[in-house]
Amino acid sequence: MSLKAPIQLALALAVIMGGMTQAHDTLTPSATANADDPYLWLEDIHGARPMDWVNAQNTITEKQYASSPEFTHTRDRILEVLDSDARIPYVERRGDYLFNFWQDKAHPRGLWRRTTLEEYRKSEPKWEVLLDIDALNKAEGKRWVFKGSDCLKPDYKRCLLNLSPDGGDAVEVREFDIPSKSFVKDGFVLPAAKTQVGWIDENRIYVGTDFGPGSMTTSSYPRIAKVWARGTPLSAATTVYEGKMTDLAVSASHDRTPGFERDFVNVAHDFFHSDMYQLKDGKLIHLDVPEDAANVDAHREWLLVQLRSAWTVGGVTYPSGALIAMKYDDFIAGKRNFTTLFAPNEHTALSSYAWTRHHLILDVMEDVKSRLDVLTPKDNGSWAREDMPGAPKFSTVSVIDTDPDHSDEYWLSVTGFLSPSSLDRGVLGEGKAELIKHSPAFFDASKFEVSQHFVASKDGTQVPYFEIAPKNIKLDGSNRTLLYGYGGFEISLQPFYSGSIGRAWLERGGVYVIANIRGGGEYGPRWHQAALQANRPRAYEDFSAVASDLIKRGVTSPKHLGAEGGSNGGLLMGNMLTLYPQLFGAIACEVPLLDMKRYVHLSAGTSWIAEYGNPDDPKQWDFIKTFSPYQNVKSDTTYPAVLFYTATSDDRVGPVQARKMAAKMQGMGYKDVWFYENTEGGHGAGADNKQSAHMHALAYEFLWDRLK
Repeated sequence: MSLKAPIQLALALAVIMGGMTQAHDTLTPSATANADDPYLWLEDIHGARPMDWVNAQNTITEKQYASSPEFTHTRDRILEVLDSDARIPYVERRGDYLFNFWQDKAHPRGLWRRTTLEEYRKSEPKWEVLLDIDALNKAEGKRWVFKGSDCLKPDYKRCLLNLSPDGGDAVEVREFDIPSKSFVKDGFVLPAAKTQVGWIDENRIYVGTDFGPGSMTTSSYPRIAKVWARGTPLSAATTVYEGKMTDLAVSASHDRTPGFERDFVNVAHDFFHSDMYQLKDGKLIHLDVPEDAANVDAHREWLLVQLRSAWTVGGVTYPSGALIAMKYDDFIAGKRNFTTLFAPNEHTALSSYAWTRHHLILDVMEDVKSRLDVLTPKDNGSWAREDMPGAPKFSTVSVIDTDPDHSDEYWLSVTGFLSPSSLDRGVLGEGKAELIKHSPAFFDASKFEVSQHFVASKDGTQVPYFEIAPKNIKLDGSNRTLLYGYGGFEISLQPFYSGSIGRAWLERGGVYVIANIRGGGEYGPRWHQAALQANRPRAYEDFSAVASDLIKRGVTSPKHLGAEGGSNGGLLMGNMLTLYPQLFGAIACEVPLLDMKRYVHLSAGTSWIAEYGNPDDPKQWDFIKTFSPYQNVKSDTTYPAVLFYTATSDDRVGPVQARKMAAKMQGMGYKDVWFYENTEGGHGAGADNKQSAHMHALAYEFLWDRLK
């Protein structure tokens, strides 16, 4: 099992653990006294005055962009995609069953369900519904949003369900019994908080949650990991580890693999640095691996370490981005004779890996395109290597599930910009994978073509980008073009199929572009580290270089070029707005960070200091202020039209930065500044498909209108 999974993977931007109780959700005395920022009052997230402002802004924006027949058409076409019964119901194997969570028009909050492989192979499988979230909401008078489950191996009869009250990261945990399809009376229950739980056995769980004052880190994640026994009050749970307030989070986990049962504690100091311990006989054994290892994985007899920085150990230097392996017990005994399973070159990076019972599948990116390798450990300590049988070329091919305890089964997701996604199932050693499910085409891809381009950034670095454009495009600068980017946290943007983008942008004649800028993980740790903290402007230089290249090539022109990004990508958009306004005609800035002076005092902001730096340190503020849009926006400047959208329930980044930026620009007299805030949905800004369709349609309609 990945020792970083309970924290690092759960804290990945798409799936950060929930948190209802936020230390910074309301105004602080120091904030209210700061005369330099007249919009601090908008930081009172649920206050009457800020919400009156939000409602007034929503009314204005909806009237302008969400009241036309074009908007309704776009929203409904997107919703058709999101609600389509022909979508692939992606599954996760748990024992003899395949589990799935499904949302559609009839079940907007979703069905948690399961089926067998035999049924799943059918065009219309029969599903056993375990929990109907809409029915639960009706019975309880709530608006729960399902946030996943953890079921106890090996029989998977008891599960810990995560339910968010508003779609934010906060989750209430409840124990659920699958045979009776009901919540367990007097079972494990935890109120909404930033909670991490995991099974030890049928009567004990590891838990990190809000135990009371001082139990959460300044990043607002669990500081303390405890063991909680069935039938006892939470106050009786015994402490396993207490971290520091300045740590990011602490978690504990139990590996139930038969014959390899182990317990671990992970102390995440920030997003990229952790200490790992094995908990054995009440004692903590520190795993002497680099703190900044991207992943540390104990699987059966093996220990795998994925490196962010070069590591010299045992007389050998292993490069940044490498994946290395050795026997776990040998490592604990002091040996350091690792084998290199993957080493990157100038064009490659390890995207991910997955264990089956006897093999290891590597997902490798080569210039942001996928290939899969199969590695097999041999008795003599060597590893055999071969290509994954039947893996298509020039697509994003990823292993989405395996059955490492029992078989060499694997499930592959295959997707591309113009190729509807498919789901394959195979068993290593038994020939080519079987096509199980295939998504329908939601738009006519025959009219378009995909190309990959490279452009030199300001410092000469070659930056790739994907372009999806009509065939025989006229390079006369007249094409409405939407440029999307992220550039942070080692997150890679690979080819993917989107019926929503196809319908809402491409079918109308637009060009869609994805920029693989630094700060992401497209070329491994080096690509990410090149845009950390003081080097963050490299990401913005890269994005502006792509924009300039699109203009230079005649694909578009500034008045027809739009940009879109969310979260860290929202910070990217804020910097395009303030640093490169001359390149764009319109910008959609979604659930963004913008006030980098105060971001560590807002929601979960302190958890990102390793990425951006600490603005409370004057020396670090000297470089942070160069990419803080809220401080850099000026009066009497020509800015492109901008839409800020966010969610009241976003307890990760929070809605206040978008609020303040919109209010500040409007206060400076800028007219083409628009704001919309959904109440539910958390950092994803949509609690169900209808809300998501509304938000996406709003952005696309705004961009299409302003780029005409």
